Amino acid sequence: MRLKLFTERRAAKKMTMRTAPTQNSSPRTACPAFALLLLAVMMAGCSAKPSTSLPSPASGGKAVIRVGHFPNITHSQALIGKSNGWFERAMAPSARVDWKMFNAGPSAIEAIFAGEIDITYIGPNPAISGYVRSRGEALRIVAGATSGGAALVVRADTGITKPEDFHGRKVASPQLGNTQDVALRAWLQSKGLRLREKGGDVQVIPIANPDQMTLFLRKQIDAAWAPEPWASRLIREAGGKLLFDERDLWANGEFVTAHVIVSTKFLREHRDLVKKWLRAHVELTEWINKNLAQAKQILNAQLKKDTGKALPQQVLDDSFSRLKVTNDPVKVSLFTSAKWAFDSGLLGRERPDLSGIYDLSVLNEVLKEKGAKPIP
Repeated sequence: MRLKLFTERRAAKKMTMRTAPTQNSSPRTACPAFALLLLAVMMAGCSAKPSTSLPSPASGGKAVIRVGHFPNITHSQALIGKSNGWFERAMAPSARVDWKMFNAGPSAIEAIFAGEIDITYIGPNPAISGYVRSRGEALRIVAGATSGGAALVVRADTGITKPEDFHGRKVASPQLGNTQDVALRAWLQSKGLRLREKGGDVQVIPIANPDQMTLFLRKQIDAAWAPEPWASRLIREAGGKLLFDERDLWANGEFVTAHVIVSTKFLREHRDLVKKWLRAHVELTEWINKNLAQAKQILNAQLKKDTGKALPQQVLDDSFSRLKVTNDPVKVSLFTSAKWAFDSGLLGRERPDLSGIYDLSVLNEVLKEKGAKPIP
């Protein structure tokens, strides 16, 4: 009862949802909530504002490219590039960059629909949601950003060591329908475990990552499927134990955690600016991988600026050990995640057609110029 009251109060304070379909209820009860969110996004699209990416007096005659990102480790190119001016230098003199920070995937999708941003770094499930609800019109995925960076963490004192130990347990995810929530539900099903709302005895509790820390410490949840840096923080600060790294579940250990999406309108009208951005994105990705220690420090400084708090060095190191900064959007993992979401009742009644969600043509032009292998 105390847990129920706690989660209800927290949910009331945080109605702005997080990612990906960034995560409790059965498919029948989840769908209406998910539908309301998507309806709100569609309504925002109906009242879309004209693009303001064209030159304006305030921009000194330059075009303005409006770019979204989250204060997340998995958005490292955005955080580092924002901190050190990498993208501003790359876009000059054609355009200046107007950064927009979001805390939830649905909010960024609403901004795309409303014509308020042109590009954003975002998780896979919000991109899927925005594409499906706009009937393939609103956005395209144009590059990858991060692969990996999520894990199933259990409280060390629970004795959980294998899937069968989850009977009767409470497991948290960041938000109903988000990337980790979808993966958690699919994994439980694959192990023959049934959710409480489907007549089983495992309870999935979608709750924000900071509140997972609180519930871990209070011993009111038994485990959490969490993205970085929260998985590392649960281990370092809340008595958690790593059960497994999500990379262990995927072929070649790769799955998309964040990628770059662009408004189709902006891509159509300003392909040259998109190419400049992606060239800088590719070069920064390469720089991060070659200068990881320095990159971590720049990223952490920007996190402190954006959120008021830097991460402990051990958490930062642990987090980066479980992720890969990459240009590759790992397409196959997105399609798999979409299937899992549909099977869980989170993507409507008809299986979505995602055949047009990617446009990697600009990225491949950049890679070809650099003598790199194109991404199919």
